[in-house]
Amino acid sequence: MSGGAKGAIVFDLDGTLIDSAADIGQAASRVLATEGAAPLSLAETRSFIGNGARVLMARAMAARGLPEHELPRLHQAFVAIYESAHGTTQAYCGVAPALADLAAKGHPLGICTNKPAAPARAVLAHLGLAHLFGVVIGGDSLSVTKPDPAPLHAAFAALGVPLLYVGDSEVDRDTALAAGIRFALFTEGYRKAPISDFGDALHFSDFAALPDLVKRLSDEADLTH
Repeated sequence: MSGGAKGAIVFDLDGTLIDSAADIGQAASRVLATEGAAPLSLAETRSFIGNGARVLMARAMAARGLPEHELPRLHQAFVAIYESAHGTTQAYCGVAPALADLAAKGHPLGICTNKPAAPARAVLAHLGLAHLFGVVIGGDSLSVTKPDPAPLHAAFAALGVPLLYVGDSEVDRDTALAAGIRFALFTEGYRKAPISDFGDALHFSDFAALPDLVKRLSDEADLTH
């Protein structure tokens, strides 16, 4: 990378930087309760996360036998409470120091998530992480969502030369593949498939390991230029 420029790194949010399933499940369950439906379990919620708020509510409704034609109304109700649904959400262990380390070394950082942009920014601010990111692309920022590569391309377009996309799921892997971006899997998130299904993707279970992984990639990129 010429001129000493550092490659940009973009992160997924839910299940990658933050463990938010409990709050998301509680928000969805509040909506389901208005229809007389039982709340979501944590396991159900984790399995429904990944394709955005509308798909999550559609999956929740299907699990409770609610009619599909009510989706627009219930999705709207969910979004109305989603922005403040971060009471118990926490960053995964080691996230804050790893991000600070990468930023201090000059890597531009961004977010590309299927979570709507306003709740994404709200939870980052709540956790004191918002200042670290140069761009936040949410599930409603463009007309398409992941795994379409356009949101990831938009994030890197705002940051600079791409180095890595970090995520926790099959959706994130497929997005990186479609965008032609190197992918690293955080293994402790909400993935549904075994690690072996992620092919030759880099993977890590502890954010303390991420700066060294990034350094190796940066060194490799420097050698090819």
